[in-house]
Amino acid sequence: MRRDKSGFILYGRLLGYVKPYAGIFALSIFGMVLMSATEVALPVAVKPFLDGTFIDKDPLLIKWTPIFLVLLFLVRGMGGFIGQYAAAWVGNKVVADLRIQMMGRLLNLPIGYFQDIPSGNIISRFTYDVAQVTQAATQVVTVLIKDSLTVIGLMSYLLYLNWKLTLITFIMIPPIALVVRFFNLKLRTTSGETQIAMGNLTQVVQEVIECIKVVKIFAGHKHEKKKFFQTIENIRKWMMRQTAAAAGNVPVVQLLAAVATAIVVHYVTLEAQQDMTTVGGFVSFLAAMLMLTAPLKRLTGISEHLQRGIAAADTVFLLIDSYPERDQAKNTLETVEGNIEFSQVDFKYPVSQNFAVNSLNFEIKKGETVAIVGSSGGGKTTVANLLARFYEPQRGQISIDGIDISSLKLENLRRHIALVSQEVALFNDTVAANIAYGGASTEVRQKIIHAAEGAFAKNFILEMPDGFDTIIGEKGVRLSGGQRQRLAIARAFFKNAPILILDEATSALDSESEKFVQAALSSLMRGRTSLVIAHRLSTIEKASRIIVLEQGKLLEVGTHDQLMKLNGRYSDLYNTQFHERQSI
Repeated sequence: MRRDKSGFILYGRLLGYVKPYAGIFALSIFGMVLMSATEVALPVAVKPFLDGTFIDKDPLLIKWTPIFLVLLFLVRGMGGFIGQYAAAWVGNKVVADLRIQMMGRLLNLPIGYFQDIPSGNIISRFTYDVAQVTQAATQVVTVLIKDSLTVIGLMSYLLYLNWKLTLITFIMIPPIALVVRFFNLKLRTTSGETQIAMGNLTQVVQEVIECIKVVKIFAGHKHEKKKFFQTIENIRKWMMRQTAAAAGNVPVVQLLAAVATAIVVHYVTLEAQQDMTTVGGFVSFLAAMLMLTAPLKRLTGISEHLQRGIAAADTVFLLIDSYPERDQAKNTLETVEGNIEFSQVDFKYPVSQNFAVNSLNFEIKKGETVAIVGSSGGGKTTVANLLARFYEPQRGQISIDGIDISSLKLENLRRHIALVSQEVALFNDTVAANIAYGGASTEVRQKIIHAAEGAFAKNFILEMPDGFDTIIGEKGVRLSGGQRQRLAIARAFFKNAPILILDEATSALDSESEKFVQAALSSLMRGRTSLVIAHRLSTIEKASRIIVLEQGKLLEVGTHDQLMKLNGRYSDLYNTQFHERQSI
């Protein structure tokens, strides 16, 4: 989604990120001013040099001209280095600040954001889009100042030499401005579409990497190649349109400038024939005219970087301006016993017309293990998401120890909840760092080892090359499914939260792995209030109570034995799974 915001507003906001580094940025501008001064000084020096040496034969001028040229280019080089280095320093600081702010906002965005926006597009904003912003934030400004001063200086000198001829060049300014405006609009549109296409490319590549086993086993090579080709072709199309807009801008402007230059050359030639100008004056005027073309070319060409940067800034600020999770509450709970209550809770997802949970009422007492079962899409995982406040209910109240969780600070609420889910989230770090994630320092080794023991993970960890210091790879790729799950359980042990959510934690495991994981889970649930989302009903037979959900509504509640005697929905689900296992 792209907002219709003025380029001036976006650019003004972008320059606000330069303000903290105003001193270094001023140094960059100073360097650019030095460069501009030396560029103007060159044609100014041509007239006295030519007239003084070739006509007047001035020995002093002949002696000092080489020294002057060396000093001039020394100053020019120093100015160029200072200007470019300082501009790059500020630009990199701005990019770092933007990325830090983007990550800060990303970490506080609601779960729904990550379901609405493809991860590839989000990554592209951190990489490609922010890189485009760099040039617009600093380089465009410094070059604009340098070349504008150069143009002003050269124009002033031309007016001094011959105001009539200089006014001829001014005639071409209005048509040049119209051409630049036309191409600027084209550039901003094509730049924005190119950034969207680049985000799609990141998404396609990321999906292939994450789903490579599926691609291989289902022979999806041709499909992925075709999809990738279409994405690349779309990028190529928009980049060519962007190139056409950028390439068309410069030659048209140069042609208009060349027309003005041709008229001036013709007029100066006529004056020279009538002895109205000297050789030095003619060459100096012509040199100043020709030197105008380079800064004018850069000034017109800079619009490409400017419009690309503004389009990128739009997507970057779109992320920064996204609404974070609602977290205005100030209350905190220092200790939690673990009593949970859902009271008349209604919730439906933004993209759905139907309620995921509807008028839901139930209680979980301190230390109880309550399992939630039901058909797929019945609202089981939604209950867990609501308890952790990943989503907010439209109606009703969820409380912990009698306190409405919406009145608690999010960080405080989630500090008392641990989660072990089917999709284990592990980081490309050491075993110890993954177990201690979000908690105390990994230097608390004894606590980490104790957590691993509780999760029945210590033995396989010690068999790894570096034990607890072994890097497990992206998403724990170097571990088996059961080992990954036990690390997730060890992480929950380490957190030692009084409330535990188990979201189908064993549904993707084989029987051998499930045996170890079930033992670890039983150890983890001991003494904790546990909400278990279950698919395999055989794993929750010993639960304190079982809640059966159907289309978001509470259908049945009781122990395993009680529900089996009812011969209702739970009994049907259990018997179906039992017969399926028997037939295997």
